[in-house]
Amino acid sequence: MALVKLESSLKRPAWGRDHSNNKKNNLPDLTEKPPTIDYEKLKWLNSLDGLKGRDYDESTEDAHEVFMKSYHLMFVKPEKKVGFPVHAAKQKSTLSTVTQKATGKTTEADKAINRKQYPIDKITYDIRDYLPLLHKHRQSEHPEAIYRSNLRTLRKLLKKLPFERTASENDKMFSILKTMDFFHDKFPPSVLKELCVVAVCEQWKDPGFSVYGNTSVYMVLRGTVSPTSHPYLDDMETVNGNGVPGSPKSRKTESDGALLLGAGDVFGTLRKHEKDDKGNKPFSVITNEPNCEFMKISAADYNRIIEQIKQREHTEKVNLLLSCGQYKLWPRQPLLQVAELIEWVSCPPNTIVASEGYKAPYIGFIKSGECHVLRQVEVMSEKQGRREKKTKQVVMGKLNGSESFAELSILLDEPITCSIVTATNVEMGIIKPERIEELDEVTIQLFQQSNVRTFGNLSKDNIQDEYMHQELKREWNEFKHGVVVDVINYRGIRPGYGKWSK
Repeated sequence: MALVKLESSLKRPAWGRDHSNNKKNNLPDLTEKPPTIDYEKLKWLNSLDGLKGRDYDESTEDAHEVFMKSYHLMFVKPEKKVGFPVHAAKQKSTLSTVTQKATGKTTEADKAINRKQYPIDKITYDIRDYLPLLHKHRQSEHPEAIYRSNLRTLRKLLKKLPFERTASENDKMFSILKTMDFFHDKFPPSVLKELCVVAVCEQWKDPGFSVYGNTSVYMVLRGTVSPTSHPYLDDMETVNGNGVPGSPKSRKTESDGALLLGAGDVFGTLRKHEKDDKGNKPFSVITNEPNCEFMKISAADYNRIIEQIKQREHTEKVNLLLSCGQYKLWPRQPLLQVAELIEWVSCPPNTIVASEGYKAPYIGFIKSGECHVLRQVEVMSEKQGRREKKTKQVVMGKLNGSESFAELSILLDEPITCSIVTATNVEMGIIKPERIEELDEVTIQLFQQSNVRTFGNLSKDNIQDEYMHQELKREWNEFKHGVVVDVINYRGIRPGYGKWSK
């Protein structure tokens, strides 16, 4: 029998052992996760002069050496969340060196990659230089800094035309203008929200131009202006002793004492004004700097919005009247007269709207919510062996949306027949007694003929029977609850206490 010597390379390797003598190459491990390829570096590698391709049958030694030293750079390694990416610095230095050796200059792609990887101008080894890049920018809470930030945001939003702005951008403008005193004091929120939709940005490129504010309101967003007339702002409400609209205090004043309006100041008017006796247009200013920017709200847009809001509210009031059954057959003209007198109010829960035995404070038309109607009843009660009479209130019904109350109490000047208390948040339209005098005799007669006293047809027996029914129901509920409690506690078992607490 011959002995055969086996080479070590032919032996079967033991399980769990790695007998390979191959050294680890530069290629990443593709079995775990596919690598991410940087196509900018791949494009640069393919564009090296001397590589095998259409122009060369075989690669030159210099091109082959450059390619082999830098081909692994096209595989992007995942960056760490914290800390400076060291591998990016190595790739940058290696790539820049190879590129400069091959071409003698740095390409534009390398510069773009370097600017993207390094937002700072110079690479340092001080951790303090990189900490601001890892944290979010903190905004100052100083009022002046917040005011300047709001003006910058407003300028950015107004760069778009009104039809280009989205609803969220208009809401952002509304939230900013609410923080400014002039717009907060002079315009209701519903009007100001509509004005944000029509606001535009105007820019005057050269200094020395006149901006006439007799047909619009302007707010300075950038630059400074000097008023040429006094007052420079019509506040539309406040009038001083001379009968001239007053002007607010400006944020800036020149060194010689002349008035100077800066960013955030307002001038102009929303009421049309003609020229004065000297031929000058009031509420005018002159630009002092180039590229002055203004937010403009024209008087025509303001008047149109006011009319639209009034028409919308009037239509809503007419629809509220028509939703009540007794007004559906009314002629159109009396409906419009009554709608002109309605005012909107809101009441929280448990608000006493009217008290039985007293004159109602107003006529109410419920738009949304629920009210409870209460009537008083006299009952006998025993206390310490003596029987005595007591007055209690019984819930006799409910008033929901599209229902009205207290018409005859106001028209006939008599006490209301029931008490009305809100059960939920109630929004309703009301007509005050002093405004009833504005109606003509025909409309007042229609009111009297179309309405009845609120829950006024109930007799004492009906109220007494309802009270007894509610009292019996309450006693029965109390009895059932007592029986259940006695059964549970019969063996001393009390859920939630002692050993039954778990």
